[in-house]
Formats: sequence, C-alpha cells, structure tokens
Amino acid sequence: MGKFQVKKTDAGFSFNLVADNNEIIATSQVYTTKAACLKGISSVESNAPFAPIEDQTVKDYAAENNPKFEIFKDKAGEFRFHLKAENGEIIAASEGYKAKDGCLKGIDSVKYNTVWSDIQEI
Repeated sequence: MGKFQVKKTDAGFSFNLVADNNEIIATSQVYTTKAACLKGISSVESNAPFAPIEDQTVKDYAAENNPKFEIFKDKAGEFRFHLKAENGEIIAASEGYKAKDGCLKGIDSVKYNTVWSDIQEI
C-alpha cells in the first residue's frame, strides 16, 4: 500500500506519493498551507484512478480532456508524466524515466497507490 508523505518546507508544504517499495512515484508543487496540500492529495486521489493518458511523445497524438496524465520528453530526453486536474493544473509530477515503458509503469503505480494510500506527515 502506498502513502502520501506530507512535508513542510521553507516555502510551504508539499507531498510525495511513495510506493510500497519506498520509491517516490510522484511529487507535488509547493502549497502555501497544509490545508491546500491536503486538498491537492484529495485531487490526486479523485483524478488519478480514471485519468486517460495523453502521449505527447508520438506524432499527431490524440488530445485528452482533463483530468489526464501527460507523457512527454524532458530536455535530457527522459520520459516524464504530469497528472493534471480538471482545471488543467498540474497536481503531480514524475521523475525522469529512460524508457517510455517505465513511465507507463509509473502511471500505473500512481493509479494503484492513490486508491490504497495513507497520509503521513514527515
């Protein structure tokens, strides 16, 4: 079972979604308040399980409506994903993956772990 780890930073609050193997599979933006951070977690929980995938790494990709996962390549050529909420805001972001398959597995892990997650404060 995964977990959301909420942490206080100098700039506010953020969270990581951590899988069973203690690997971070998604991170949030920095929120100004803890309440806003918890609302961000709630948004991930409600949007991730059913969000379609928009693969922006293929030519003429099919645009999906929000909420959605977007797969893209970063400047270093690695695959990454963003989870966007209904309003188009990025609510979770991944690390870089060398292969698209790893990125897709990361999305599957987010979908699974948000359903069976606890919230921890660090």
